[in-house]
Amino acid sequence: MKYGDFIAVHDLSFTISPGEIFGLLGTNGAGKTTTFRMIMGLLEPSRGEVLYFGEKVGYHNVNEIGYMIEERSLLTKYTVKDLILFLGRLKDLSPDVILKRLDYWLERFGITEYKDKKIKELSKGNQQKIQFISAVINNPKLLLLDEPFSGLDPINTQLFEEAIRDFQKQGSMIVFSSHQLDYVESFCEQIVILERGHVVISGHINDIKRDFKRQKIKIIGDVDLDVLRNIKGVLSVKQNAKEVIVKIESEEVAEEVFRYVSTCKNIKKYDVEMASLSEIFVAKVGKLDEKI
Repeated sequence: MKYGDFIAVHDLSFTISPGEIFGLLGTNGAGKTTTFRMIMGLLEPSRGEVLYFGEKVGYHNVNEIGYMIEERSLLTKYTVKDLILFLGRLKDLSPDVILKRLDYWLERFGITEYKDKKIKELSKGNQQKIQFISAVINNPKLLLLDEPFSGLDPINTQLFEEAIRDFQKQGSMIVFSSHQLDYVESFCEQIVILERGHVVISGHINDIKRDFKRQKIKIIGDVDLDVLRNIKGVLSVKQNAKEVIVKIESEEVAEEVFRYVSTCKNIKKYDVEMASLSEIFVAKVGKLDEKI
């Protein structure tokens, strides 16, 4: 996708299947919002096309698509009821269907008392709930979620997680974007990471972790940190309040670390883990930034 001579998104290609939650990630300005707009048919790609069940995406698909943007875009002088009625009618839903679905979601999110309140009277967390309801009032087959957990406490985050899982179970295709990569790991199997419009990483999360090779070892026990640091292939050793974390360049190094740890006393824990998605993101995107 080009804006004049500026390429916002370059050679991006992926496929989402019904019932799949797909992760679209990147730093601010990476091209995520442009990609969302192309998926929805709001922007025409400079090259290539976006297909929805084999057809070019466009206005005729809008009733089956839901989009929750990162920035709150609610009409704050409207009541919750009037706003959802307005947005639901844009999806060609009847008032009876809209109000029935609204009552369901207000009950599910525990905010039935706000139905006739103006949006501006709601807390940020409750506005986020209304934003979600506005995106799903049409029971979308394709649901785009940009930072859906922003501003939510742990209890309300769990409510959102359960709702998203329910849409997945009913076969919706979900494109999920978040800077909170722990959520991405828990939801998504396939991901794309963009940086400055270019694909940095793409594929199945487990394959990405295996290809990255770096791992970390968590140890609880009496170990000498300097001995660990001097083992070839150990990248870093860190002592926190509970355990020692040893980052290594490949799984082969874990054998050398284990040989040493097996000679130590009071070892209560020795776990080898793949690198987290967050660590891979920082390593890959950081290297790209250094070259630019």
